[in-house]
Parts: sequence; C-alpha cells; structure tokens
Amino acid sequence: MSQVPGEVQEVRDAFGARLRELRQQASLTGRALAERTGLHFTKVSRVEHGRQTLTDAELRAWCVACGAADQAQDLIAMARTIDSLYREWRRMTRAGLRGLQETVTRRYRHVRLLRIYERTVIPGLLQIPGYSDASMAQWVALMGLPDDAESATATRLASQQVLHSGLRRFVFVLEEQALRTRFGDPGVMVDQLDHLLSVLSLPRVSLGIVPAMAERTFVSQVPFWVWDDDKVTLETISAEVEITRPDEVSLYAAAFDLIRQSAVYGGQARGLITAIRDEFQRLRGGDA
Repeated sequence: MSQVPGEVQEVRDAFGARLRELRQQASLTGRALAERTGLHFTKVSRVEHGRQTLTDAELRAWCVACGAADQAQDLIAMARTIDSLYREWRRMTRAGLRGLQETVTRRYRHVRLLRIYERTVIPGLLQIPGYSDASMAQWVALMGLPDDAESATATRLASQQVLHSGLRRFVFVLEEQALRTRFGDPGVMVDQLDHLLSVLSLPRVSLGIVPAMAERTFVSQVPFWVWDDDKVTLETISAEVEITRPDEVSLYAAAFDLIRQSAVYGGQARGLITAIRDEFQRLRGGDA
C-alpha cells in the first residue's frame, strides 16, 4: 500500500472522527453499527481511524443507521474530495518540470482573482531566471527528475505575461522570510529583489510584505493559493493538495484577509525590500 502524505492523512482522520461522532450520538457501539450496516466491525474501526474508506452506498447506510440520513450527501461529497485530494508530484513531473509549468500556465489563463500567500519562497509568477533555475534544480535533485530546469524556467517566465494582460488581478502576500530565502548567489538575490521592486508598480498586482516583527492577526503554518472562489491549492514536499469544498475555500479566503492586515504596502514594502536587497548587495561585495 502506498503511503498517504501526512496532510491528507490528517483530513482522513478528521473525516473518520466525524463518522465516529455520528455513531456515538446515536448511542451505537461499533459492533451494533456493523450489524445495522452489514460492515465488518473491524472495518468500522478502520474507517473511524482514517485507515479505510467507504463506498457511497456504505456511507448512506452508515448515516441511515445513525439517524442522520440528511447528512449522507454532504459526507459523500466530502469523501470524494478526500479521495482526489492530492496529486503526487512524482506522477505529475514524470516527464519533467516543464510539463508541470505548462499545467500551471493554463490555470493562470482562466483565473480572474488569484490570492497567493507564501512563507519562504517568492512565487513563480514573480521569479527571475536565475532564481527560478536554482529553485528548479533542488526539485530535480530531490525527486530524481529529468533535468529540464532551463526549459521549465522559460515556460514559467512566459507565464508571467498574465500579470500584464487581461482583467485578472493578483494579490500577493509574502512573509519577510520569503525575501531572505536564498536561491543562487547573492547577485541573483539582488536582481530578484530589484525585480520585486518593479512589480510594485504593476496595475493588476498588489504586493504586501509581512515584516518578521509585525503584530499578527492570524498565523498560517502553510502557504496557500486561492483561485477565484473556486479552489485552494497547497504544496507539500510530495504532493499538491487541492481543496474545493465551498466552506473550506471561504475559510482560506478569510484567513488570507486576516494575514493581509499584518502586511505593509507601497512605500513601506519598498523600504523593506530595499533594505534586504542591500544586505545581499553587501554579501555580494559591492556598493548598494
């Protein structure tokens, strides 16, 4: 059996806990529920602990047995979402990173409002070639992928045209650490941060930076992207997680708005980016 990434297993655990709650609210033991549904009692236990899934029919039977038939459809929708919750990176990148970048580019063309929160890296839409090449190289090494970083970077840079055309809006919120995480030599970082300074003037782009010492209204442990009001994507080391349930998407959108409140914009953002840029310039060994 293939190992389920930790983030997905947590969702399965929560789903199992909800089913256990239904059983307990109906004052049923695991064996009593098994008798009413035709499931083996050991399967009831595995499901409640997130170790096994149920078919649509089994979920309906579970809800009926617990006197919660009205919840069956919501639970079936949730179970289907969990089943397709993540896309394994190895499968997605089997032909190389360029194909993955082409997939992302197609997504950009259809979005109208993209909200991006990043903690430790500058997102691809804002990267320069040297930064992107160094970023791609680490994934090639870790995943044992075909080394097509150069063509993948070319595809990524071409996708940045969406920042300049159409009716799309892009709202970026980056933690200060994202400006400091080094890809390439100090010269690459100086050029990358110079590019970020130029992004501040783009009419379709909002760029906020959360200072490391800022007072926080909300702290997210993971970066996330909100695509219109349709879905949220998260990236882990092993997979991309896609969230489509409307209530969960709304939750991430609300979290994004809270994080934005701690960010600085305009002249303050420019000052913070410039200060970090000058630190890299000193490491480079030249004048600012």
